[in-house]
Amino acid sequence: MHTSNNYGWLDRFRLVAALLVVAIHTSPLGAFSPEGDFFLTRVLARIAVPFFFMVTGQFTVKKMADNPSRLCLLHYLRKILLLYAAAILLYLPVGIYAGHYQGMTFLSAMKMLLFDGTFYHLWYFPACILGVLTVYLMSRFMKLRGMIAVSAVLYFIGLLGDSYFGLVRKLPPLETAYEVFFRICSYTRNGLFFAPLFLTLGIWCSKGSRRGGIVYISMLALSFLLMTGEAFLLRCFSWQRHDSMYLMLVPVAAFLYRTLLCLPGLPGNTGKRLRNASLWIYLLHPAIIIVVRGVAKIMHLESLLINNSLIHYIAVSVLSAGAGFGIPFFAVPIRRFWDQAWGICRRAGIFRRLTEKTEPAGKLGEISSPQSTYTSRGRAWIELDRTALAQNVEYLSSLMPEGCRLMPAVKANAYGHGAVWTATELNRIGVDAFCVACLSEGISLRKANIRGEILILGYTPPEDFALLARYGLTQTVIDYEYAERLAGAGIPLHVHIGIDTGMHRIGIRCEEITDILAVFEMPNLSMDGMFTHLCTCDSPLPESRSFTDNQIQAFYRVAEILDEQGISCPRLHLQSSYGLLNYPGLDADYVRAGIALYGVPSSAEDEAFFSDHLVPVLSLKARVTSVRMLFSGESAGYGLAFTAEKNMRIAVLSIGYADGLPRELSCGKGYVLLHGSKAPVIGKICMDQTLVDVSGIPKTSAGDTAVLIGISGESEITAVQLASRCGTITNELLSRLGERLERVEKIAPTVIPEWH
Repeated sequence: MHTSNNYGWLDRFRLVAALLVVAIHTSPLGAFSPEGDFFLTRVLARIAVPFFFMVTGQFTVKKMADNPSRLCLLHYLRKILLLYAAAILLYLPVGIYAGHYQGMTFLSAMKMLLFDGTFYHLWYFPACILGVLTVYLMSRFMKLRGMIAVSAVLYFIGLLGDSYFGLVRKLPPLETAYEVFFRICSYTRNGLFFAPLFLTLGIWCSKGSRRGGIVYISMLALSFLLMTGEAFLLRCFSWQRHDSMYLMLVPVAAFLYRTLLCLPGLPGNTGKRLRNASLWIYLLHPAIIIVVRGVAKIMHLESLLINNSLIHYIAVSVLSAGAGFGIPFFAVPIRRFWDQAWGICRRAGIFRRLTEKTEPAGKLGEISSPQSTYTSRGRAWIELDRTALAQNVEYLSSLMPEGCRLMPAVKANAYGHGAVWTATELNRIGVDAFCVACLSEGISLRKANIRGEILILGYTPPEDFALLARYGLTQTVIDYEYAERLAGAGIPLHVHIGIDTGMHRIGIRCEEITDILAVFEMPNLSMDGMFTHLCTCDSPLPESRSFTDNQIQAFYRVAEILDEQGISCPRLHLQSSYGLLNYPGLDADYVRAGIALYGVPSSAEDEAFFSDHLVPVLSLKARVTSVRMLFSGESAGYGLAFTAEKNMRIAVLSIGYADGLPRELSCGKGYVLLHGSKAPVIGKICMDQTLVDVSGIPKTSAGDTAVLIGISGESEITAVQLASRCGTITNELLSRLGERLERVEKIAPTVIPEWH
């Protein structure tokens, strides 16, 4: 099996690179051989910092270049600035003691902070910041090749101000220009001339093949040999103003990086420890140098710990490594203690008042108002379009006779859209009657301050009848016996009586007029409405239309009998979405609009009609969490249900069947949209994740947004298309969308079709 990601050698070389940086600042061979020390510290060790920049390029800058959002950039800048600030504070007393800041002006302070660093090794942090900003800016306007080309030009300019400054001195106008620059920055080894090339090379190396290790090792050896000759030649001519930048350093760094990526994988998972240790070694080794020299003077061991440069290097390296590995070790229990203490305080309610002030109103994952603070799009989410909802209300209302009102069905979490958000928006535009399936749905609306009548269409247990009165909810009379139990509770209750005209699901049969009349005479029941359900009103078939006509006649006949008996006829409702669309002229007081309210047809046969008049309110999206290679012959997913016939790129989406994505879309039966292109589902959909083929979408990267329902570029996936592939209807598909999907409002305006 091919290994697509092998970073074990990169992590281990971080430690080597950190120790090479220590060598630069301690000159291990200085007391024995100047030439040997020059080779170690000014040639071999010069590969360390470019390596660090390339790692940053691959694992940090690549995300920024691929992701148009600034979040990755801001996250990195915050992290590096905090590290830089901590390092400045750590070495500030040393700098003051050494007199580094005497006579400092504002301009020299800015030069130190922005370019040179406040201590000799801290130049790396402002170089990282400036280099990353430079590469990020370039990525907005050019592709990787252009970025490398521009960075190479910048590196060449820096090269002339570093190891090849002897050439610049032979050209007085050019020397003058560089001298002016050196008033701004002491060296060209900085974030403008030095860092960008290695950052972009890190991105480039991460995209190449992981094969050809022998070739890379050979080229590394050859290029390093040439760099060694270049360094000694420049030293011989005394051209070097500084010695951080060589012409051959570029291929050496590139071939070294490619070699490390191609080496066989290593057992164990120590990468994080090595990364943390190398960072601490880099940060702390100058402080360790001071400690070693101070101890040597106190103990009169200067000849051993200072004058013997090799022993000095070993002592500093050992103590720095000890600190590097030890600090994270002690930080873990401290962090655990803090987390436990914080958890105890939260459970004790110490921060409850603060939490109550900052929590958004309504249920987690729902939007209670346009100003809701919970609008994260981190994993997978539903976008809701309030403009589309208002348009759909306007169109449906135009089909109803005068005096008839909408009683939207917001059951099943408003068909997956979020009941609180939907009802709040409908309240805002004047809708004040709703129907739900059960008691808990009605209570959640009341707790969210939803106004108006809320009808429970289903069963409420007798032990909960008191809650109906407490929350001002209206209960459906589902049969005669149930009516008796409602009346016998001894609590004044508002009810609608269901009439069974042929669906045989709830209600008293329309033929049982005596029972219906008896219910109207029962005590404690305020009869506010009467309804039936047209079970074949969505079908255009003659037999279906005939059945619907019979249901309508039977329902109106019950209303006529009530009127004949002198019973005041309550508010009537018999139409759902398709009842209104296919039988718009019926005389009623309410229309229980459901799926149409959300701009979606139940089945594909009606999509053309809907698209001309109604607008989908919901879009379903998920984040790309990872993009990886799947090589020919490899299998992926549970049961290894998919096998690659050729090398391909696959993406992992952070959504699965636990979020309501049907497993019927597995193994190529479904697709998502990425950058306006189709990415087929491969393998079996998992509980929390889904694999898709992005071989034909080369710009796909982690952090991208995949569209499962909605529009991406010029392409669209409708809910009905998705439901059709699963052999179901949109009502089921949408109502199964999971609670952990965050529901957020769509920001961009919706284009409303003209139907007037």
